Amino acid sequence: MRVFFSARDGLRLSAQDFAGDPARTPILCLSGITRNSDDFAALAERHAGKRRVLCLDHVGHGESARSDRLSRYAIEESLRDVLDAMAALHCHRAVFVGTSFGGILTMVMAVLRPGAIAGAVLNDVGPVLEPVGLDHVQNFVARDPALPTLDRCVEHLKASLPPLTIDEEGWRRFAAGTYARGDDGGWHPRWDIRIAQAMQGGGALPSLWGPFGALAHAPTLLLRGELSELLSVETAQRMRDEHPRLDFVNIPGTGHCPTLEEPLAIAALDRFLDAIP
Repeated sequence: MRVFFSARDGLRLSAQDFAGDPARTPILCLSGITRNSDDFAALAERHAGKRRVLCLDHVGHGESARSDRLSRYAIEESLRDVLDAMAALHCHRAVFVGTSFGGILTMVMAVLRPGAIAGAVLNDVGPVLEPVGLDHVQNFVARDPALPTLDRCVEHLKASLPPLTIDEEGWRRFAAGTYARGDDGGWHPRWDIRIAQAMQGGGALPSLWGPFGALAHAPTLLLRGELSELLSVETAQRMRDEHPRLDFVNIPGTGHCPTLEEPLAIAALDRFLDAIP
């Protein structure tokens, strides 16, 4: 079910809310910087009913409002949005599933509200992000290709993104989650491309080893694309060394970032989630 609610400043936020057993810890899904709540449809389909699944659209993404202020897209503001969402949706503790940017929010949330995190899934993200991977992300965020058809969107994504193990039907779903048809008939990003300016204005992201360490109390699953240019092998290994309860799965043939629909990712996610009450 699609739900809408207000952030503290009145901006409209949106989430998808799938009902489940209220006695079990809900799942809270946070997407990447060019993604939205639709990315977690398959996860929600598998786990809804067993437990509640909430999938948030960040401000400037999906069905949530765009902001007139670039500063509204800062990490600090996004963290407040997550807290607003949890309050509005009566979700005070959850298993966080964070893809890329969503994983950054998850790590910092572990500092702000450690008790809110019953477990964490970090999808191809860690305390150190490699510059070459960040450059690729920023360039992709900034571009509106205004493509004429969904098929052209698929072609564009295949040419622009790192390797992904997706079949043709999956590519069409992925493209429809990335672009939407506008009033002009063209297909445009489902995010505010001005977010790229906010990323530039925010400066370099500091090391997040401290926030990552704050997850030590919670069972954590790290998924990494084997070909990822954002999360290095060295950073992933240090994460494994420093977190006493970290499960690690490398997704073969995949760059940044796994879609969470790869068979190995599905098996790891379901095993991890089912183990949390």
